[in-house]
Amino acid sequence: MQEYALIMRHEDGAKIASPEQMQEWMRQTMDWIGGIAAQDKFVSGTGLQFDGARVVHADKVVTNGPFGEIKETIGGIIRVKAESFDEAVEFAKGCPVLQGEGNTMEVRQITSHS
Repeated sequence: MQEYALIMRHEDGAKIASPEQMQEWMRQTMDWIGGIAAQDKFVSGTGLQFDGARVVHADKVVTNGPFGEIKETIGGIIRVKAESFDEAVEFAKGCPVLQGEGNTMEVRQITSHS
């Protein structure tokens, strides 16, 4: 079994939704993660704050981030165990983040150093 990162890409929900809608999205996301955990395939995960983010550039210049020129950015990452890349993709397809137009899930295999 391999580990995969499921990377949630979306805009800052707090800018487009009510606190009640945000709470509903969080409940849906926790239910989705719970379904993966029930299969004993959830490893870890975290949401990422949009406010206060900074971007450090190659020339060491620091700008406010995430990236002002794009609408969506990484909003969270979960790590799962899966029998195949296809199974990891199926987990990603169930993420409530995909309800938002333009939102995406990126699936990447985690490098093993064993």
